[in-house]
Amino acid sequence: MASSKAGFPTKDAVLEFIRESPAPVGKREIARAFQLSGDDRIALKLLLKELETEGALERGRGRRLGPPAVLPEVAVVDIVAIDSDGETLARAVNTRHDDQPQPKIFMQPETRGHPSLAVGDRVLARLRRLSPGEYEGRTIRRLEGGGPERVLGIYRCGAEGGRIVCTDRRAKSELAVTFVNAGGAEIGDLVMAEMLPASRGGLRQAKVVERLGRSEEPRAISLIAIHGAGLPTVFPAAALEEIKRAPQPGLGKRTDLRPLPLVTIDGADARDFDDAVFAAPDSDPGNPGGWQVVVAIADVAYYVRPGSALDRAALDRGNSTYFPDRVVPMLPEGLSNDLCSLKPDEDRPCLAVHMWFDREGTKRRHRFERGLMRSRARLTYEQVQTAADGYPDEAAAPLAKAVIAPLYGAFRALLGARERRGTLELDLPERQVKLSPDGRVAEIVERARYDSHRLIEEFMIAANVAAAESLESAGSPLLYRVHDKPTMDKLESLREFLSSLGLRLARGHGSLPIHFTQILKNASELPDKTAINEMILRSQAQAEYNPENIGHFGLALARYAHFTSPIRRYADLIVHRALIRALGLGDDGLDDAGLARLSETGAHISKTERRSAAAERDAIDRYTASFLADRVGAIFAGRICGVTRFGLFVKLDHTGADGLIPIRTLPEDYYDHEERLHALVGRRTGTRFRLGDPVQVRLVEADAFTSSTLFALAEVGDSGRPAKPGPSHGRAATGRRKTKMKRKRC
Repeated sequence: MASSKAGFPTKDAVLEFIRESPAPVGKREIARAFQLSGDDRIALKLLLKELETEGALERGRGRRLGPPAVLPEVAVVDIVAIDSDGETLARAVNTRHDDQPQPKIFMQPETRGHPSLAVGDRVLARLRRLSPGEYEGRTIRRLEGGGPERVLGIYRCGAEGGRIVCTDRRAKSELAVTFVNAGGAEIGDLVMAEMLPASRGGLRQAKVVERLGRSEEPRAISLIAIHGAGLPTVFPAAALEEIKRAPQPGLGKRTDLRPLPLVTIDGADARDFDDAVFAAPDSDPGNPGGWQVVVAIADVAYYVRPGSALDRAALDRGNSTYFPDRVVPMLPEGLSNDLCSLKPDEDRPCLAVHMWFDREGTKRRHRFERGLMRSRARLTYEQVQTAADGYPDEAAAPLAKAVIAPLYGAFRALLGARERRGTLELDLPERQVKLSPDGRVAEIVERARYDSHRLIEEFMIAANVAAAESLESAGSPLLYRVHDKPTMDKLESLREFLSSLGLRLARGHGSLPIHFTQILKNASELPDKTAINEMILRSQAQAEYNPENIGHFGLALARYAHFTSPIRRYADLIVHRALIRALGLGDDGLDDAGLARLSETGAHISKTERRSAAAERDAIDRYTASFLADRVGAIFAGRICGVTRFGLFVKLDHTGADGLIPIRTLPEDYYDHEERLHALVGRRTGTRFRLGDPVQVRLVEADAFTSSTLFALAEVGDSGRPAKPGPSHGRAATGRRKTKMKRKRC
């Protein structure tokens, strides 16, 4: 269409304006740009409609126009994230308009018998457009992989051979195993299997390559998580041999810290002790009311030298991984539980930082040194807190006044500085699985949180900051612990969610952690406070290790490094070595090769940290499912903790168990997924299921080996009150995705 009116823009001019606009635009902005009024605006409307029909433009949220982000029917995609609601997200490879926002691709679950997609996978996918900028993807075939696909499962008996029931909750069907390919597996064995080339018809074939133990043993639950995450479990013989030749620590040039009453404070279930603390009033008359704090850390660098077999094994693991029944340690037990562990009444080499604070908790100065220490006591958080409250037990009583009381005095000063700094203070309970002597789940409780926990955290944060400051002052490269600000997209999503609850995160707020903490304070008495905490957590960036410093947003710190846990984190070992080199504390510091690899090392250990966190969560979920397995049919109270286009995730109040209510089991209706408001809304009835809503659910399934926990809404007449949320009163969210099939009543 071309206008005969003077000055009316051509199609090409309008398209060029829209393409060059930094964001999608509306008809009003276009008319203003070309100075159109009256009949010209009607002509512009027709022109824009014509461009849409031709596919040259795409209308998005708020009916605003932008260049089309059209993807082909078949494309190569990379799996880029598993979002907080469990959706697998992908991004098309080599798409046009790389300068434009890329369409969001929601991948469908893998077909039966195939392991689920993970971040980093690349697949050839068939794509179906859901709405502007959103697609649904279905895997045609995987394009990358380190050899045959492997699956973890339980070996069962079949009619013409064996069967493997996969432990992956999204691989629902069994795999067939001929007796030739069974590898000696017996019924009930937990096995690792390789997928064989697909054949026409029947179940997918597999070959057993490793037997891991009996599935009915309680220890099988953590084994599934360990092998499912690919955690290394065996140390090389050369690394173990190096421990046998480890030098005995002596005083030498070290500072003798043995007269100092340092103590370790850890959880009752702690397996290694790598930090000890001491505090006393500052004796400097120029610092009235001030404090001296000493944090002494196990000198792992003394035993683990750069480039050694122990070093290579530690880097490969990146960090220790903790399960309810065991640890997969970064270092062999000969180091982690013995030579490097700060056991009471035993000499141990350490790297210590002395810090002096004023009465307001502001640090005046600090210094690092290598020392030889002797811990006076191994205390638990509970013991220390009880002693501080005036009821010390037999072990803590001799230390209550001289050792424990000064620790709390220094802590109160540091806590004041933290509050003035304005850190992000989330309140999210942590589940603790307690096991009986036979290894089975005895109970699942909320882990207790005391001031003694916060005391140690504040001392460790101060030591970590001091490490970063010393290395920067020495001009030494270092591996920072960085935490970026939330992205604008996440802030906008959070803003809309909070608005639906009557809370306001003002435009421009979100650039400081104190903005979020203020929201949390305002919501502390609301029934939705847990959902608000979780949504603020989801809005945050992921912390990582990087030699490029961008600060730590959550802690409101300009510089931060991990120094205090070298037994269980490789990042801390790197920082120890950097300090030894920069401060001239020995010849076993960070070498030139280590300095050159800081970026590569940071990326690797950030990845291993995420791997361990996923494995730990997986194990907790499986133990929780095991705990609930004999309570199928029971009614539980919970809250909606995730809303997706395929259903609702619910977290139970007491055990913290997570489970899915499939959308097909919701009351009969057509449901729209209001993505921005985290809600499913029935078109016909207006029934709304929103993040944070309380619900009563009936347990339908709980399987520890597939980590599958399914719920259904409790019906009227079930024990417990019915869980029918009220109608939707909020405005419709933008970015709506519609479900296609009718959801029938279960």
